[in-house]
Amino acid sequence: MTGLIQTIRGMPHQKRSPKCERGSFWNQDQNFLVHRIMKSTKQQLILWPAFVLFLLLLSSQAVEGQERASVLVVYHSVEGKTREMAEAVAEGAKRVQHVRVKLATVSEATEDDVLKADAIIVGSPVYNANVTPEVQQFINRWPFRNAPLRDKIGAAFTTGGGISAGEELVQLNLLHSMLIFGMIVVGGPDWRSAFGASAVTAEEPFEAKGGHVSEQFLKKGRALGERVATAAVRMKQR
Repeated sequence: MTGLIQTIRGMPHQKRSPKCERGSFWNQDQNFLVHRIMKSTKQQLILWPAFVLFLLLLSSQAVEGQERASVLVVYHSVEGKTREMAEAVAEGAKRVQHVRVKLATVSEATEDDVLKADAIIVGSPVYNANVTPEVQQFINRWPFRNAPLRDKIGAAFTTGGGISAGEELVQLNLLHSMLIFGMIVVGGPDWRSAFGASAVTAEEPFEAKGGHVSEQFLKKGRALGERVATAAVRMKQR
């Protein structure tokens, strides 16, 4: 028995290949690394939707936190045509981001509406080459003491039966009144509507078809509303 043990002890030991040891170690380390990466990727896939939702909520809160400019569109309409123009003006103003638009008749609009507005756009039909009595009464109710309307933006629009029936006179009368209150008046986007928007409703070839204002004039109304709203936002951000 002693001789057997001595014989076994005397046999040369088989050495392990360093290459095999390193390979075995690398395979273990690589498997561990892949496992960690897969685990991390799985966690990221789980957390990513929550992260995106967080960013969306943060963005929406930032937008909500931004104070909106207020645009008041006020009008008086006898046959509905000035109302159509007013709706077009309001539609154009709503195209601008960060704007709150209120559309009201002169009888519906309150003093509080006027004071809270950053921009006031007033519309009237031509009435003996002037604004209607209802529109003038509305302007006469504006507060004057201590100039609370100073630096608000003002603009005008009108409808008239003929091409030279007093549309520009009405626009200028409205703008002149706004200037008395210290407002900053704005016209349309180019020289063709320098004093605001207007529509011809009873003279060919612009006669209102089916009682509706021609699209070319409604387009001017939208452009005026958009320009005024854009100016109001810029003033608000100063």
